[in-house]
Amino acid sequence: MSDNYDVIVIGAGPAGYVSAIRCAQLGMKTACIDNWINDKGKSSLGGTCLNVGCIPSKALLQSSELFEQANKSFPQHGIKLGSVELDLKAMMARKNKIVSELTGGISALFKANKIKSIEGTAKLLADKKVEVICGAEKTVYSAQSIVIACGSSSIELVNAPLSEDLIVDSTGALAFDAVPEKIGVIGAGIIGLELGSVWRRLGASVTVLEAQDVFIPIADKQIARDALRAYKKQGLDIRLNARLLSTEIKTINKRKQVEVTYQDEKGDQREVFDKLIVAVGRKPNTDYIFDDEAELILDERGFIHVNDQCETSQPGVYAIGDVVRGPMLAHKGSEEGMMVAELIAGKYASINYDLIPAVIYTHPELAWVGKTEQQLNAAGENYKIGVFPFVASGRAKAQGDTSGMVKILSQGETDRILGVHIVGSHASELIAQAVIAMELGASAEDIALTIFAHPSLSEALHEAALAVDNRAIHIMQKK
Repeated sequence: MSDNYDVIVIGAGPAGYVSAIRCAQLGMKTACIDNWINDKGKSSLGGTCLNVGCIPSKALLQSSELFEQANKSFPQHGIKLGSVELDLKAMMARKNKIVSELTGGISALFKANKIKSIEGTAKLLADKKVEVICGAEKTVYSAQSIVIACGSSSIELVNAPLSEDLIVDSTGALAFDAVPEKIGVIGAGIIGLELGSVWRRLGASVTVLEAQDVFIPIADKQIARDALRAYKKQGLDIRLNARLLSTEIKTINKRKQVEVTYQDEKGDQREVFDKLIVAVGRKPNTDYIFDDEAELILDERGFIHVNDQCETSQPGVYAIGDVVRGPMLAHKGSEEGMMVAELIAGKYASINYDLIPAVIYTHPELAWVGKTEQQLNAAGENYKIGVFPFVASGRAKAQGDTSGMVKILSQGETDRILGVHIVGSHASELIAQAVIAMELGASAEDIALTIFAHPSLSEALHEAALAVDNRAIHIMQKK
């Protein structure tokens, strides 16, 4: 059997479903193949992000933050609740409802745009054909263009194999049915910090073991240092230069626990946890996505080789999202999906890979775009710095959350903005202003001359821009 399409998209995550919708909007006969099965045994669009990643984790981050505020912050606002109780079952039900609504929304969008949704596991063959296996049935489809968007999966460790619901990956960490007393997290990256934050807020003692001796090395050093202080003050036990050696499941006091052996500057150390979360990164799902005759080129880490327009070594075959170079971020994959759809339709499109914002949704949030100070120093770039702390923000004081700062880096001669780094409340929302400004080629002075609403957290960006030339109004500046 052979069905023909203008475009076949492999994968229905944020990269794939966005690309499929845009292709259909541009008038192309489009099919999207996906093999995600949810915990109810039904197909579910949206990939890792919507099903067990970005969306459910943010739902739990929001719920857990409100729980902590009710316990610790409400009294300073004059709100007395008495005893605050956790209903974890209801919290998880809310998370699952959000996931169900959003994944169902994608299905509705597929129907509205007349996209053929195909359930099964896909493999790219030669001559732009795709084999799909669903149960015992095997079907071959063909298209003028193919878009590979099959995403990524959690990296597993040989010395910490997933087992018995005690050693889990990020998916398992979003589905605990009770709050563990003591949790270990392997990896102080974005996923490890977010998941650790959720369970710490809900009452667990959380220890994060990070093999590197630098905290969040991809972030600006000053911002990362400020965040580390905040996390430790909250009770997250973050141990750097702590390399995992082994794990062992043991029965201690009639219950199964995980004994972790790791090495730090003092030698071998041991800790026992009720649950261990392995969050050491993700790998592209490219092991079985194409037949040898398709002749796609992979790099040494398993990413599909593509050009600047996401076209692979085979003309008419594209790859986007987590299976190609660049940060493994949903919004990066979505934009690549949009770009590829436009290109297939014969239109012009491109992506500015230098201006992809990154966010860590802890509290305080971290967000940044552009160059870090350490990158500028390494490149020998002449630059200026403007910093404004939220403690001097009227809106932050009114909210009762003054942690963090906004930091702007601008070019020494031209004043063109080179990077913006934020740690603090709503950093994920504030960074969009910086992305827009940088995309339009703005200088720090351009932001300084822009009127911001008062009182607002965004005024901190305005004051940081003023601070670049020692002109900030609401903090003392060096003369």
